[in-house]
Amino acid sequence: MESLYFVPNLALPMIVTSLLAIEATRLRVAAYAYLAQALLLVGILLSLALATHNEWLYLWAAVALITKAALIPYLLFAYIRRTGVVEERRPLIPFAPSVVIACVLMVTFYNLIHAHVHFLAPTILAQTEPYRTTLAVALTVFTLGIYGLVSRRDAIKSVVALCLLENGVHLSLVSLAPRMPETPVIGIATEVFVTVWLLLYVIGGIREQFGSTDASVLTQLRG
Repeated sequence: MESLYFVPNLALPMIVTSLLAIEATRLRVAAYAYLAQALLLVGILLSLALATHNEWLYLWAAVALITKAALIPYLLFAYIRRTGVVEERRPLIPFAPSVVIACVLMVTFYNLIHAHVHFLAPTILAQTEPYRTTLAVALTVFTLGIYGLVSRRDAIKSVVALCLLENGVHLSLVSLAPRMPETPVIGIATEVFVTVWLLLYVIGGIREQFGSTDASVLTQLRG
């Protein structure tokens, strides 16, 4: 059970990596922030597997390590290197106001969920630590991922935001039902590796056609 004490220490930095991944203007920095978050998620899954003796969690951690911490970062870095795009396209919200908005969302959602977790958690276990903290972190990361999707014009940053959102979903699953054997199966089934690959493939086609990774050019495809 000692491994449970490490879980909050691994979960809380996921919020910081989300903020960095969204607000970093250099795409490689955003990709590294996502990689760091993926490794933190793997560490949480392994810690919970050790604490709960749930063998399925080891499998989930292995799948997450391969897809989230290896394959998806490889695709991101490979695309950035191949296209030579270094900086993200100008976002809809300027840098300073965006950081303020993201920090307000971060603090508000974390404190709100952590204080009122009983409205969301289906069991008494899910309302106790460390699951109380991991659920608050999960929904905060999810919210920041949504914010990244709606505030960014750069298609690569939109893909990173989608990955953050999905990490929040995974952490919420393991927080809400940590001892259910079905939970890891659901988590494995919701991997988005193929989706990320397809999105990057489409983005590559858009850049070849329009010479830009600005998602707003998609409006030119209508009609």
